[in-house]
Amino acid sequence: MSRILPSPFLSLTVLAVWLLLVGELSAGQLLLGALVAIVLPWVAQRLRQTRARMRSPLTMLKLAGVVLWDIVVSNIQVARVILGPESAIRPGFVWIPLDIRNPHGIATLAGIITMTPGTVSADLSPDRSHLLVHFLNLDDPQAQIDQIKQRYEAPLREIFR
Repeated sequence: MSRILPSPFLSLTVLAVWLLLVGELSAGQLLLGALVAIVLPWVAQRLRQTRARMRSPLTMLKLAGVVLWDIVVSNIQVARVILGPESAIRPGFVWIPLDIRNPHGIATLAGIITMTPGTVSADLSPDRSHLLVHFLNLDDPQAQIDQIKQRYEAPLREIFR
């Protein structure tokens, strides 16, 4: 069964998105959506170099809570910076050394950083050992590095070990 449906959740998601996009629940659209939902994950699986192996569901839940909290807090901090005097804004780039080596973990870390207001992942070193991050307001570079490594990278290392 896994040869036909390598990722059942992805197939269901593709089918649901297909039906939402066409805005019609007919037999033809259901059949065409099912075909796309079977073929797309099958083709995508063949293109993948490595498969994501995630562990520690409890750590994933904790990390999701931390990220959601940080997004709310960062929105408030960014609003204060933007509404304050322009001279108080100190943007900057910082190369963050990475301990995580799993490509899926690195991609997740870059996504979390980019989703958090006030930060953007800008580049990854060719050897995947450093991530370049732009901060809207960079007061203490080492504190920012430590915070990212503790709050995001450490749980991701456990999830993607």
